Amino acid sequence: MSIGLKSKTVILEPHQDEWEAEGKRICAKIKELLGDDIVDVQHVGSTSIRGISAKPIIDIAVAVRTFEDIRKHDENLAAHGIVYRKEDYPGQHLYRCGDFENQIITHFIHVVLEGSYQWQNYINFRDYLNTHEEEAKRYEKCKLDLWKKHPSDRDAYVEGKSELVTELLGKAAEWRLQ
Repeated sequence: MSIGLKSKTVILEPHQDEWEAEGKRICAKIKELLGDDIVDVQHVGSTSIRGISAKPIIDIAVAVRTFEDIRKHDENLAAHGIVYRKEDYPGQHLYRCGDFENQIITHFIHVVLEGSYQWQNYINFRDYLNTHEEEAKRYEKCKLDLWKKHPSDRDAYVEGKSELVTELLGKAAEWRLQ
């Protein structure tokens, strides 16, 4: 199973069934470590979308009532390889796993408030693309094209797909309301 990518680089791999198994494993580990201090935990991101290429990094979304509910576990999480990184966006805290000495990231854990638009975006995006194969393939094509242009510039890669992601998030939100 291929999981992990050097920081700041972009490599896309064809979808692997093992990503789903790893998503389930890390979700179960997070539930075990945090118990009732979390509301929900889900495998999200491109590795959770069946049939599309993705960076081999497992993205997990964790919903909490308050950020203090998880931050009080920082030391225990770190002891289990889940290390706090920063508040990467307003209303979202980032943890990660990997081989940090070699700058390899294997997992991103995005902690957001329950019911927040960030939580809804993670879940809606995944579910929408898993039920709309043509949109998933369109998203994959965008990612593959950007990877060819920016193989060592993750910021340019992310920026390049932002317009399509915004469009798909809008469609996913409308779809969810149906």
